[in-house]
Amino acid sequence: MNPPEQTYRYVGPPELRALVRPENEGTTIRSTADLDDWASARSPAEMAEPFTFVIDTAGLLRLAPRHSEHVACAGGHHVLSAGEITFHTESGHLTVSEISNQSTGYCPDTTSWPAITKALDTAGIHHPPGFTHEFVFRHCLPCGQLNIVRENNYTCVFCDKELPREGNTDKTTQ
Repeated sequence: MNPPEQTYRYVGPPELRALVRPENEGTTIRSTADLDDWASARSPAEMAEPFTFVIDTAGLLRLAPRHSEHVACAGGHHVLSAGEITFHTESGHLTVSEISNQSTGYCPDTTSWPAITKALDTAGIHHPPGFTHEFVFRHCLPCGQLNIVRENNYTCVFCDKELPREGNTDKTTQ
């Protein structure tokens, strides 16, 4: 029996949760044909930019325009991972050129990569062997603010207190 997958609930601002509506949910990508259909509705300029993505709890990739909120892309539900993704064409096929876990709404750990790999492999989408840009998120215990740890500096940028070394964003188990 496989261990339960780690999920992330939305921990961002409540006012962004108000953007959750069916018409704002990300497009589910199950195959390269789905990706091609989705991309064909995008302009070349838009395709040059990163997109918002989530891996939903069914293990499927969902895509939305870059300035979409992850919580809207996910329909307000828990996710296995979230971030930004960029595609390029290689040998006539769309492949992932860059991918990050940058989502301050879900704060996915870098250990969420296997869920992404599984979703992309299942859809037949070629991708890098790991995140091309990794983010480490920590909530400051004294002031409660969310921080992105940079250059291994675990100091809160808001109150200058030490941040926890262990992840302390809200993780749940499915």
